[in-house]
Amino acid sequence: MNQENTTTHYLYGMHPVMEALMAGRKIEKILFKQGLEGDRFRQLLEMAQAQEIPVQFVPGERIDRYGKGRAQGVVAFLAQIDFVELETLVENALAQSPNPLFVLLDGVSDVRNFGAIARTAECAGVSGLILPAKGGAAINADAVKTSAGALLRIPTSRVPNLKTALYYLKESGFQIVGATEKTDDLMYAVDFCQPTALVMGSEGKGISAPVLSMCDAQARIPMAGEIGSLNVSVATSVILYEAVRQRNKQ
Repeated sequence: MNQENTTTHYLYGMHPVMEALMAGRKIEKILFKQGLEGDRFRQLLEMAQAQEIPVQFVPGERIDRYGKGRAQGVVAFLAQIDFVELETLVENALAQSPNPLFVLLDGVSDVRNFGAIARTAECAGVSGLILPAKGGAAINADAVKTSAGALLRIPTSRVPNLKTALYYLKESGFQIVGATEKTDDLMYAVDFCQPTALVMGSEGKGISAPVLSMCDAQARIPMAGEIGSLNVSVATSVILYEAVRQRNKQ
């Protein structure tokens, strides 16, 4: 059985999905059947694009897994958490602390890694998570479970463009720190005792070049073994607790 089917709440059918969009329901993504046409489809697509909801065009067989032939070519997956606008996230964080710490994920698509990162972030006192609208892990029931409920507690913002978000963070007084193996600078050299946005990339590709170019500092975790790399959720934990160590010394 498809795991997404068992771990995510969803709606199917033109009318229910349109009603959900009009009611402002938080939607993670929408699947459309390949080759779908018609006025109602175009209206739905325009509404989804206006609300910056990710859409995918998939074979009809995948749609049929959910609606059992009654989906009319459309399935919408409901978000499991309430997202916060980036501006609100930053404003609230600065009001609560002189040196907030955010975690920004670039291309981290594995749901369990994402959930584990959220759990560590909440335990480390991170002020919020910043995620891309496309290319990241789905925030579904599996992610919430893996996070031990942290995703229901930690403020999370989903942004259309990571670079735009980074520009806003810079203008708001945050340093951008990229975790990467492509630097000689160890994480201990980074001053985490100031407003900071920590960027973590995918295990396979790391941080994308455009995002890495915007980082004010780069941080490498020292490695002594032969494998030479860590799972992204473990790497996030290591760096976050270096930040905690520094902040506790103040």
